[in-house]
Amino acid sequence: MAESMESVAEEPMDAEAAAGRRAEPIRVLVVDDHELFRRGLEIVLAQEEDIQVVGEAGDGAEALDKAADLLPDIVLMDVRMPRRGGIEACTSIKEVVPSAKIIMLTISDEEADLYDAIKAGATGYLLKEISTDEVSAAIRAVADGQSQISPSMASKLLTEFKSMIQRTDERRLVPAPRLTDRELEVLKLVATGMNNRDIAKELFISENTVKNHVRNILEKLQLHSRMEAVVYAMREKILDVR
Repeated sequence: MAESMESVAEEPMDAEAAAGRRAEPIRVLVVDDHELFRRGLEIVLAQEEDIQVVGEAGDGAEALDKAADLLPDIVLMDVRMPRRGGIEACTSIKEVVPSAKIIMLTISDEEADLYDAIKAGATGYLLKEISTDEVSAAIRAVADGQSQISPSMASKLLTEFKSMIQRTDERRLVPAPRLTDRELEVLKLVATGMNNRDIAKELFISENTVKNHVRNILEKLQLHSRMEAVVYAMREKILDVR
């Protein structure tokens, strides 16, 4: 297997603890134009007590109808499908079911697909080369509010953002909110695709402290996601990720 997704556990006992905290299983809609792949995912996810596959769809158009009817917590969706692709469907699903979080699960490692998926509202972008255990872990992490991007794609995302910034004349209408040195350290590590557990290890602090720093960063920047914070920081030249 090629480079796999990093561990996505939020806390040392997160998988079991999360299952215990949730009153109901995480409701998942599986969307892929290959029936065999859908069936395989259903079989794998059926073994997870805290995850329930509530439906499946073979293309983006069907996915929109199923999402509106089933109201899933997570949509696992391929990028390229007949009739209606995953990125276009992502935008429509977010309009109809704003609470649904979408993870693109695809073979496409194209920077353009990754960037368009994030713009369309996807919370995760994973390559199909990852293991089945990593799919389950990613579902739990996204359900708990994290973004999930395969490490090999995270670097491409940053490259795309840098190119976008270079093509755009930036104008600062208001001074950028001041982040502490520690918040800048955390933000830089978030930008490399690291999750909270790995950031905590890198900085020798607890995962709860990392969560607090991320929350403070988002509040200061008045943003809603970790990915938005990284883009903002790079655009405003308060973060330089090499």
